[in-house]
Amino acid sequence: MISLSVVERWIRDVTDATFEPEVFERSKSVPVVVDFWAPWCGPCRVLGPVLERLAGAHGGRFVLAKVNVDENPVVAQSFGIRGIPAVKAFRDGRIVDEFVGALPEEAVRVFVDRLLPTEADRLTAQGAAAEARAAETEAEALYRRALELDVNHPAARLGLGGITLRRDPEAGLAELDRVLQGTPERAEADRLAARARLAQDGADGRVELENRLAANPADLEARLGLARLLAAMEQYESALSHLLEVVRRDRLYEEEAARKAMLDIFEILGPNHSLTERYRSELARVLFS
Repeated sequence: MISLSVVERWIRDVTDATFEPEVFERSKSVPVVVDFWAPWCGPCRVLGPVLERLAGAHGGRFVLAKVNVDENPVVAQSFGIRGIPAVKAFRDGRIVDEFVGALPEEAVRVFVDRLLPTEADRLTAQGAAAEARAAETEAEALYRRALELDVNHPAARLGLGGITLRRDPEAGLAELDRVLQGTPERAEADRLAARARLAQDGADGRVELENRLAANPADLEARLGLARLLAAMEQYESALSHLLEVVRRDRLYEEEAARKAMLDIFEILGPNHSLTERYRSELARVLFS
């Protein structure tokens, strides 16, 4: 029989003050199901025990966080809670599933089962751990086993793409392109791909390119090559400056290579980086002037 003290670790009363550590942060290591309820709510008194039984039965595979909306209005308002019971499931700091109302117990079980880590999740986590200790062959095998179980598993596809990229850039780029759109892993895949493309492009020596450009500022081949090399060295501001100059002089040069390289750098830096904001605006002025 499971002791009450053990079960209490899996069923938590959460407040406005403790919501961030108990839900957002905790969900980065274990799924968290949040039950928004109130003592006067009849359906809440039906659903609550079902969730509590499932939390106990799963033995810590997920945590149940209970939020009394009367006592914790800040959290309730921030999530736009209008009807209760309202249940939201968190993984990795974000909502991944939710429902409103007292569902039948079987439906609640299905909801919880969708949330719990799958075998593909477990293999992917093992692959990431192996990769962290530089055991790439083991990591690749684990990622491939995960993808046999779930061909679209974003984290496994990202992990495999990253390993492949280091061995065979072209194959790695193709693998990263298969990461599901709209997932956090896809954003990381795009950043890895952008870095790889820029690194592939930075082939010629810097001194030679700088000398060519000093002798002839209109040498677009040298300017583009230097920009690519600077980008590969993560000297993004200088790279963007040269790329923008190429666009100014000939926006169609090498099939818009300079514009495309700028977009790759924006992808790496992220949309809110000061360089992205500045050079995206300047690029737009050049293109649409």
